[in-house]
Amino acid sequence: MIVVAVALLAALALTSRSEGWKLGAARWWIWLVLAIPGLLLCIDVVLGASGVRILRSRLAGLILVGIIVLGNVVGLALLIDGLITQGSELGGGQLLLTSATIWIANVIVFGVIFWDLDDGGPFARARHKRATPDFQFPQDENPQLARPGWRPHIWDYLYISLTAGTAFSPTDAMPLTRTAKLMLSIQSTISLLLVVLVTARAVNVLGQ
Repeated sequence: MIVVAVALLAALALTSRSEGWKLGAARWWIWLVLAIPGLLLCIDVVLGASGVRILRSRLAGLILVGIIVLGNVVGLALLIDGLITQGSELGGGQLLLTSATIWIANVIVFGVIFWDLDDGGPFARARHKRATPDFQFPQDENPQLARPGWRPHIWDYLYISLTAGTAFSPTDAMPLTRTAKLMLSIQSTISLLLVVLVTARAVNVLGQ
């Protein structure tokens, strides 16, 4: 999943270069810089399949994912700065592509965070039944609805992230721990700001 976010940032960088897009003092290559942590994580996953790991611990992986989230926040800050300093010079295409890239990357990254956060992470969940979950799925509350041997997978956490990015709140899975609530709050805030920026720009264009 992270490779999709990296590809989107790379595509945004190349498009920005070809179109001559700028966001304040930032240039097109800033999106490539923001893609580096995600690229490192992808390389680590690929090398891990052959027994070689760059990241020696789960904590190191979480820190790297946190840096990716920070990169999304930096991208959002650049977008806000561009709207303030450039005004009408910031075209609709640039605004839509940049905000969509940040939003999709945000959904993917937080989906990975939720997957790695819940109940000690995927490896811990594989070794025991759900004991201290960070998210309560409908199947947890109503086991009779779950198929035999059910356990949440990455797609379930991506769905949580997608709904948090669109509804700005949890839907089917409820956060139980403070950490889960904090992560959902950060993601929802980033998504809300992106939607507000796009809406404000659209109203401004229609009013001209």
